[in-house]
Amino acid sequence: MTWVGQDGTVLYDNWQDAAAMENHGSREEIKEAMTLGKGTAVRWSDTLGQTAIYCAVRLDDGTVVRVASTRYSVWILVLQAAQPILLVVAAALFLALFLASRLSKSIVRPINELDLSNPGGASGDFYDELTPLLTRLRMQNHEIHQQIEQLRRRQEEFSAITENMSEGFLVLDIRTRVLSNNSAALRLLETSCVPVPGETSAFVLSREEGFRRCVEEALAGRRSERMVHRENLCRQIIASPVMQDGHLGGAVLVILDVTEREQRESLRREFTANVSHELKTPLTAISGTAEILENGTVKPEDVAHFAGNIHREAGRLIELVNDIIKLSRLDEGGADGPWEQMDLYRLAGNVLNQVRPAAEKRKLNLTLKGGPAMVSGVPQILEEIIYNLCDNAVAYNREGGSVAVTVEETGAGARLTVEDTGVGIPPEARDRVFERFYRVDKSHSRGGTGLGLSIVKHGAAYLGASVTLRSEVGKGSTFVLTFPTVREARN
Repeated sequence: MTWVGQDGTVLYDNWQDAAAMENHGSREEIKEAMTLGKGTAVRWSDTLGQTAIYCAVRLDDGTVVRVASTRYSVWILVLQAAQPILLVVAAALFLALFLASRLSKSIVRPINELDLSNPGGASGDFYDELTPLLTRLRMQNHEIHQQIEQLRRRQEEFSAITENMSEGFLVLDIRTRVLSNNSAALRLLETSCVPVPGETSAFVLSREEGFRRCVEEALAGRRSERMVHRENLCRQIIASPVMQDGHLGGAVLVILDVTEREQRESLRREFTANVSHELKTPLTAISGTAEILENGTVKPEDVAHFAGNIHREAGRLIELVNDIIKLSRLDEGGADGPWEQMDLYRLAGNVLNQVRPAAEKRKLNLTLKGGPAMVSGVPQILEEIIYNLCDNAVAYNREGGSVAVTVEETGAGARLTVEDTGVGIPPEARDRVFERFYRVDKSHSRGGTGLGLSIVKHGAAYLGASVTLRSEVGKGSTFVLTFPTVREARN
């Protein structure tokens, strides 16, 4: 601080000796203060050795008081004041944040405690302004729950339907990924891989060419259908494209097990061919003989012989037609005559008497063993079964052989066994001897229609019985008929 007289003489200075200082009357701030009463200036100070800020004020007696401060001093003051200011500001901010947090929590607490699964249903203080919103939320929540429940029921219904399908079912997206499937599809494709919906490719489930082509054609927008054969299985694959808003969205595949159908079709074709052949043979013989008689080239004494041939072939034809009709009725599950209780032993004895003349011609020994055994069935069918077994045992036996029929009761019902000492049946033919028109003797030298054992099989199934075969080539065959108890047969 400096005190300057009216003539510019330094009267006092707190920084240097006033007597040694030069006249300050020419200083800008001093001149301005003497003229205007107040003056300021910023300049280099030789006394302080740095830039100083001056402020001068004229007193009532005409002298001037000047205050000087360096810029550095100003910043020191600012910095000295900054620390407490910052502390105050920080404390104020902390307090403001604390109060704001408490206040905001108290404001939003009712909203945070709101149960969105049951808006407005819980107890608590809520703002009246939220009532319309809560009502709307409650309505939408109810609608969403209804839609979810409806979707869940539909999904359960869809799963129940597809899982109970015997057909395989696959839904694929445009990238061949499996979106949905049922267990039948995995079974028919013979895979142990369980696909992850939306991730597993259909080609992982099966690498067969027919399956791959079906998928590719369906995803190209074309319906495809192919038969896939593998070992003893035959599967039909039907693939159809799925369109969404005019664009291809994926494909649906249905896999059918047509093994049984193909087997039936094969048997039907074979049966038709065999029937045609078996009918053609006697008809050709009848036609040829009748033509000879018609031409008059037969001697009168030979007419009876040719007529006998016609009668014999006609009888063979009638027998064949009758056997076909019997099989047809058994296939349809129906037969003539009511169910009755019968003595299997007595019925077997009657049948042996019927085949005895043919057995005596070949010097065969017929025996009946066992005792009475009651079974339930249709007498005509049961007699036909026993007759065919005994007739085959006689026809395919060796000269001087034997046929033994045994009837016995078992704990589960009754059993009839027909055992012969004939030519036997080769192992490769044992599974086929019960087929229609199948003959072990391809020469047809032993007669018959080729339907006898087929009638045995279907007749036994109709009566609830089972038939088994044991045979050894050159030693003979044994057929065993096992009947259920009378009560079970009736049921």
